[in-house]
Amino acid sequence: MEPAAAARGSGYTYEQYKETADWLLAHTHHRPSLAIICGSGLGGLADLLKDPVTFNYKDIPNFPQSTVAGHAGQLVFGTLAGVTCLVMNGRFHMYEGYPLWKVTFPVRIFCLLGAKSLIVTNAAGGLNPGYQVGDIMVIRDHINMPGMAGVNPLTGPNDERFGPRFPAMSDAYDEELRSLALAVGKELGFGASLHEGTYCTLGGPNYETVAECRFLHKLGADTVGMSTVPEVIVARHCGLRVFGFSLVTNKSVLEYGARERANHAEVLEAGRHAARKLERLVSVLVERMKGKGLV
Repeated sequence: MEPAAAARGSGYTYEQYKETADWLLAHTHHRPSLAIICGSGLGGLADLLKDPVTFNYKDIPNFPQSTVAGHAGQLVFGTLAGVTCLVMNGRFHMYEGYPLWKVTFPVRIFCLLGAKSLIVTNAAGGLNPGYQVGDIMVIRDHINMPGMAGVNPLTGPNDERFGPRFPAMSDAYDEELRSLALAVGKELGFGASLHEGTYCTLGGPNYETVAECRFLHKLGADTVGMSTVPEVIVARHCGLRVFGFSLVTNKSVLEYGARERANHAEVLEAGRHAARKLERLVSVLVERMKGKGLV
């Protein structure tokens, strides 16, 4: 990265974003209208695509590399329920040492590829005592803890070609899509295992202390994780319609003396067990989105 780029607060120029998007468009016939970002252990969504075209991140110009177990590091184009999609199988995180302008690099690529909507998924800890491992939460809102400390992917000069200087976030998660997902979940018989709530992001990579979990729950957070929100901010800045799911893969520890301890291996295992349910929900949701002209 050039020193001038570091001073701007972003290591990528518009031309570099365009270079990556143009390279992808030249290497696949797919023109996605929907992008999906998969969280830890949730990459099975990519396996649902028909007529897939797969790119390893290392082969894509300017693309960062995923370093976390459970993130395959692949961009997969294809169709899902008749909708041309792009699935990001493996995301990037601040705790990997990446600045947020690099974490969110793919989202602006999605925009330049022509995507109009973004679905984000994550594996998260359940702060709400009513949530169980394997439950799914439709994200209604988020709490951006790094953002409150001034760590934001939009820091630096604004590029109006992507979006406005001061984007609103009060409607970050599309109300129509949330309602549609809850209705689909009810039809699929998910019942009490499907919720709607607030996701909180932290920097990681350590899991939260008991005091931190209590604090976040009192703030109104129902799930907690280390991703998603930076991507959502950049997506909304670009004008993408956004919808999100948290898959509860562990219960956050809210009591001292509890024997439970969160660890990444258990998160991945819980994700594998419950992922089929989330995949089914996303598949039917995309089909309904198409039927309603929402994608």
